[in-house]
Amino acid sequence: MGSSGILLIVGLAAVAVLYAWYAAIVARRNKVQEALSSVDVHLNQRHDLIPNIVQLAGRFMEHERSLLTDVTRLREEARSTPATTGEAGKRFAIEGELSQRVGQLLGRLEAYPELKSDRPLLEAQQTWAETEAQITAARRFYNAAVNQLNNAVQIFPGPLIAGLAGVKSMPLFEAPEAARTAPSVDAILGRKP
Repeated sequence: MGSSGILLIVGLAAVAVLYAWYAAIVARRNKVQEALSSVDVHLNQRHDLIPNIVQLAGRFMEHERSLLTDVTRLREEARSTPATTGEAGKRFAIEGELSQRVGQLLGRLEAYPELKSDRPLLEAQQTWAETEAQITAARRFYNAAVNQLNNAVQIFPGPLIAGLAGVKSMPLFEAPEAARTAPSVDAILGRKP
């Protein structure tokens, strides 16, 4: 076998390796999109619960109007921000703030004895807790898929191939900064320290 035969074999092997890497990056991008879609489904379930919680709580919490208004505004903002790979970071930030504000709302419900026994509100809170658990599981799946994609895109020759495939690194779905510290009971209940 001459030098041209060896070069041909080496060239074919290089093309096969590059194609395999390209296919792996595209498959990982698709897995991230699948995971993002799963997160979006659960976030939409949460969005569907919010009007019920706000309506039920609003009957008793007249002086909490600003909190109820914030929750409604954030819900609409989250629903209008697309769950696409390009907007994921922005959407996750809005969702984090929304989750925090609804958590405050649910915490403040403790100050209203008539709400503690309101069956529809108790059912809504239970459904909320179940939905949050589903979001947590979907977020773990998304973050695992993003980690695999980001590794494939960032490890050589990934950056070259990812550029050809139009694939970029994706953000992780992280807890907002405010959620990383223990909440103040006074802040949740709307009391001044």
